[in-house]
Amino acid sequence: MRFFKSMTALMLVLSFTFAFTACGDSAATTDTATETTTVAPHGEGKEHTSAYVCPMHCDGSGSDKPGECPVCGMTYAKQEEHTENGHKH
Repeated sequence: MRFFKSMTALMLVLSFTFAFTACGDSAATTDTATETTTVAPHGEGKEHTSAYVCPMHCDGSGSDKPGECPVCGMTYAKQEEHTENGHKH
């Protein structure tokens, strides 16, 4: 009986120790939560405003000349309403 009480007490202490260490403040151990990322609004950026754009609008794609997307390899499509510096012609 004494052994059972000792084992129960030991398990209880270990359980509480694990619970407190596992549920600790994650902000104290990780500083990446404070980093910010700037994302262009939908429809802005070279992949949306160039004369020739990738049909998938891959990041960094878009050109003033026909060609292929450097990201996915799809053939650029000519934009009907080409924008230059964010202004439609």
